[in-house]
Amino acid sequence: MNKIFVLLLFTALALNLQYSFWFGKNSVATLVDTREQIEREVSHNKQLTQRNNVLKAKVVDLKYGEDVMEQRARVELGYIEKGETFYRIVEVEQLPVDLVEPSVR
Repeated sequence: MNKIFVLLLFTALALNLQYSFWFGKNSVATLVDTREQIEREVSHNKQLTQRNNVLKAKVVDLKYGEDVMEQRARVELGYIEKGETFYRIVEVEQLPVDLVEPSVR
């Protein structure tokens, strides 16, 4: 009877441990979910690192690149250097009606 009691006790203990291992708080399913979450976070971090590198390069270029400053001044502020001639090409549809020649109408 003593052997049967000890055998039942160890069997119950083994079943309890197996249940905890497969279905408990820190089970195999939790481990798999955590690994998947880590993979997603690592992938997201790689994307953010790439974006940050692009932004860093833009900041350095804006700080030290004269070509970028000149280009922005031309586009945003209408900058024209000495010796350059500015030509504006206007489509006929954009002109007021009284400025369009009768032969073009």
